[in-house]
Amino acid sequence: MITEPLLSSPKGGIRALFFIIANEALERLASFGLSTNMILYLTREYGMDAASGAQILFLYSAAGNFMPIIGAFLADTYVGRYPMIGFGCIASLLGMVLLWLTTIIPGATVPSCAKFSSICNNDATTPQLLFLYFCLGLMSIGAGGIRSCSLAFGADQLSKRDSLKHAGILESFFSWYYVISSASVFISMTCVVYIQEAMGWKVGFGVPVVLMILSTLSFFLASPIYVKPKAKASWLIGFARVLVASFRKRRIELSSLDTDELYHHRKGSALVVPSERIRLLNKACVIKNPEEDLMPDGRASDPWTLCTVDQVEELKALIKVIPIWSTGVLVSVNVCQNSFLLLQASTMNRHITSKFEIPAGSFYAFLLLSATMCIALYDRVIIPLASKVRGKPTRLGLKQKIGIGILVSAASMAVLAIIERVRREIAIREGISDIPDAVTHMSAMWLLPFYFLLGFSEAMNGVGLNEFFYTELPKSMSSVASNLFSIGLSAASLVASFIVSNVRGFIREANQESWVSSNINKGHYDYYYWLLSSLGFANFIYYLACSKAYGPCKGGQRGITGDVREGLIDDDDDDDDDYDDDVV
Repeated sequence: MITEPLLSSPKGGIRALFFIIANEALERLASFGLSTNMILYLTREYGMDAASGAQILFLYSAAGNFMPIIGAFLADTYVGRYPMIGFGCIASLLGMVLLWLTTIIPGATVPSCAKFSSICNNDATTPQLLFLYFCLGLMSIGAGGIRSCSLAFGADQLSKRDSLKHAGILESFFSWYYVISSASVFISMTCVVYIQEAMGWKVGFGVPVVLMILSTLSFFLASPIYVKPKAKASWLIGFARVLVASFRKRRIELSSLDTDELYHHRKGSALVVPSERIRLLNKACVIKNPEEDLMPDGRASDPWTLCTVDQVEELKALIKVIPIWSTGVLVSVNVCQNSFLLLQASTMNRHITSKFEIPAGSFYAFLLLSATMCIALYDRVIIPLASKVRGKPTRLGLKQKIGIGILVSAASMAVLAIIERVRREIAIREGISDIPDAVTHMSAMWLLPFYFLLGFSEAMNGVGLNEFFYTELPKSMSSVASNLFSIGLSAASLVASFIVSNVRGFIREANQESWVSSNINKGHYDYYYWLLSSLGFANFIYYLACSKAYGPCKGGQRGITGDVREGLIDDDDDDDDDYDDDVV
């Protein structure tokens, strides 16, 4: 439980955290409640085929995962975190209200389309589609504003009088933040989706609007008690300065001996000489003329011409982890297939009892349950048991966890391909292949092995990648590490859209439906899943090469939370690193 004695402080404290966490939780509850069933809304109400709807949602997901990067940059560099979250709340609310209006305004959708039928003759008009894209764009921008700053803004509210006490409170805040955020996603995929299935789109889309109103009110009501730090230089600016400075000094010839060069470094930094890898970046921190390059207090006269050794090494560290990062993109592509999985589940028997039927969109919640159970089982049962058997602390290495996750992810798509092949054969045998929305007698519970494997993959690969970024990158780059995984999710959505576009356009059998046809019984989604599985196994081989090229991990087994905590404390304490520069 989080406790803090400084409740009498006029600004910040635990009381502010409740409003921040409530804002984030309600926003996720609203946005995921809309996006989970969105493929059905696009195919039923806009007359889109499954592939087109999935591509729109892939792009929407890519924007939603990339916008927080832009939001974090703008908040850190120009506007500050409080205005950015406030802007995100308003943008999200406006987007959801406008999207809800499409269920009310008669001409906003294509009313004659029945479910996701492939024989719908009416297409959505250009104004209808532009209005839809505008709504989704506003929601992506809003999510970027809120999610980019919510966690860091919460950390800003905690007092730092006692560093040990602050560290414990901050760790508790992180834990509760992630628990409540995950619970919100789970509730949205079960309760909100069920409301949409049972009561229709008007009520189903109206509930997220109400939740977003509560989220916005929760944030703004506590405005008088927030600690509102001012914006400062962003890590993106630092990386840009290294690249620009290296380019400006591209004609400098570096000596083979480091002692022959004069380098610019931060005062008290352990890094006084740059490493030998990617030597061309070393030119950014070389001092050509101390009188011209440095000010009397030791700062660089032009930070776009002269950088510190630390800045150069931070960029090198980021470049070094990029190959390992790229292997996680294809794993996330498999996680992005919710639109097709929803269509698949909707054609299977989802009854638990004669009267209760699990909504097709709720099956994705089994992935969250599987990942959570696997993480808990690994941390609380397998690791203690293995350590007891071996008589010493035992854990899987970071690169082992990442590799296992990649391999299991590829295997999960193979399992899904087999399940889909069986489902399709049953549909043909029952004579319903021409009815795209017909339900077979095959139980949707057969999808659970796939969700379990994919959840286990996320528990290994997702957690392993995050820990890898935090331990391998310098502590000063904790904010970079926290954003790398989101960038990977954004890239995965774009890759998934590219794959679907090519499968839809080029991989066709003569006079037959596309693999990803809107009529799932006539398409060959099993072939599509086999393609993803093959790419996954190829990705595993690529990962082995990247892992070998990377070399041993330097981070050992340090905990994620500790690194995040220390990074945030250090980042907040350093007002401007340029004022502590020195020369060697």
